[in-house]
Amino acid sequence: MAPASNPIKYQHVAVIGAGASGLVAARELRREGHTAVVFDREKQVGGLWIYSPKAESDPLGLDPTRSIVHSSVYESLRTNLPRECMGFRDFPFVPRGDDVARDPRRYPSHKEVLAYLEDFAREFNIEEMIRFETEVVRVEPVNGKWRVRSKNSGGFSDDEIFDAVVVCSGHFTEPSVAQINGIESWPGKQIHSHNYRRPDPFKDEVVVVIGNFASGADISRDISKVAKEVHIASRAGGPDTYEKLAGHKNNLWMHSQIDIAREDGSIVFQNGKVVHADTIVHCTGYKYYFPFLETSGYMSVDDNRVEPLYKHIFPPALAPGLSFIGLPAMGLQFYMFEVQSKWVAAVLSGRVTLPSIDKMMEDMMLSYETQEALGIPKRYTHKLGKSQCEYLDWIADQCGFPHVEHWRDQEVTRGYKRLVAQPETFRDEWDDDDLMEEAYEDFTRQNLISFHSSRFLESGR
Repeated sequence: MAPASNPIKYQHVAVIGAGASGLVAARELRREGHTAVVFDREKQVGGLWIYSPKAESDPLGLDPTRSIVHSSVYESLRTNLPRECMGFRDFPFVPRGDDVARDPRRYPSHKEVLAYLEDFAREFNIEEMIRFETEVVRVEPVNGKWRVRSKNSGGFSDDEIFDAVVVCSGHFTEPSVAQINGIESWPGKQIHSHNYRRPDPFKDEVVVVIGNFASGADISRDISKVAKEVHIASRAGGPDTYEKLAGHKNNLWMHSQIDIAREDGSIVFQNGKVVHADTIVHCTGYKYYFPFLETSGYMSVDDNRVEPLYKHIFPPALAPGLSFIGLPAMGLQFYMFEVQSKWVAAVLSGRVTLPSIDKMMEDMMLSYETQEALGIPKRYTHKLGKSQCEYLDWIADQCGFPHVEHWRDQEVTRGYKRLVAQPETFRDEWDDDDLMEEAYEDFTRQNLISFHSSRFLESGR
C-alpha cells in the first residue's frame, strides 16, 4: 500500500448506477469521508437483479433506437453460486428465517438477491444518496473536474460539476450475438438471452441455444420443459461433439458449434447433424458499453477490451477522477465490488496513492503482452478466471482490506465444478458442507449474524 503524500481530501463524487456495485461504492465513498450522488434510471435499487416481465422491442438487442430494458433476469433464475460467497464481507448473505416471504435456499432466486441488496441499502442508509429515475447521458472532464448531465421525467438537468465519477453501470445490457454463416437468409426467429423471460413462447418448437455456461445451461433446460426439441451449440467441446443430455422430457442434445444456417430453416452443426429449427437463442454474453462517456477518444472499447485501464479500474491519464467498478468477470463479484470500491475511495482521499501515469501504462501493457503470449484472445481481457483471487488480494493490499477467505474462494471453485458436472442438480445437491460450516463459523466469530451457525447448518437445505 503506497502511503499518502498529501493531506487527506474529501471529494464530491458522482456514482453511476444503484446496482450491487453502485451501492457498495456509495457506502465506501461515504465511509472514507466523501460525499456522493448516485444516479439510477430505475425506481429502486438493485440494477440487473430487478426482474421485469418486459423485454425489448428488438429481441436481439441490436437496434440502437430501441427502448432499453436494463435487466437480463429471467423468471426462473436462481444464483449459480452459493449465497455465502456472494455477500459483502461485513454484511453476510444469509437466510432471513424471520420472514416467510424470503427464499432460504442456498442457491436462492433472483428475488432473494434483490431483497438482500435492498436490506444492504437500508442498513447503510444509501437510498438517501440516490436520485432514482434519473439517467446519466453525458460525462466529460472539464478543468480537472467532471461535468455530468442527466435526465429524468422532467427533461434534461443542468450540468453538474463533480470532483470525480465512479462508473458502476454494469455490463449486462448490450447483447453480443453469435456470427452465423448464412443467418441473413435463415427464416426463423432469433432472441438474445437478455430478452428471455419465460419458456412459454417456445412451446412445441425446435430451439437452438448457442452457449452452454450459466445462462445457456439454465435457459436450455427451462425451454426444454415446453419445447419439442432443444439443441445446444457449444464451443467447449470439439467439432464432433454430439450427446443426448438428461432432462425433463428427454429432448435435449449437446452439439458442437453451428456451421451454417440455411434458407430452408435448417441449422447444420460442425458435427454434421442437421435440425430444422424455429428459434435460435443467443446465450452469448454482453459488450462493454458506455454511451454517456466522452473522453475525446482517450478511452475506447476494442474487441470488448475497455482501454486503457490500470488494474481494470483507473484510466491512467484520467485517474483518479474517473474509475470503473465491476468490469472483470469472476465468481466473486460482490467481493470484487467491495474491495475495488475501498481502493477507489482511499485513492480519492489521498490516503493511498497511485503510481505515475507512465508506471500505470507500463503495468497495463505488460499485462496485455502476457495475455497475448498465453494465447488468450483480446476479448477475454476482463475475464480473470483462476487469477481472480490473486487480483483481489493485490487490491486488498493496496487499501488494507483482508484477503479473500479460504471458504469463499473454494465455494466458487467447487461450485463451478458442480455446475459443469451436474447442471440439472448442482443447486440442490452439493459436497461442500465443510465450506458452508467454515463460512458460518466465520460470520459468528465476527458477530456478523445474530444466531448460531448450527441453526442453519442443521436445518437442511
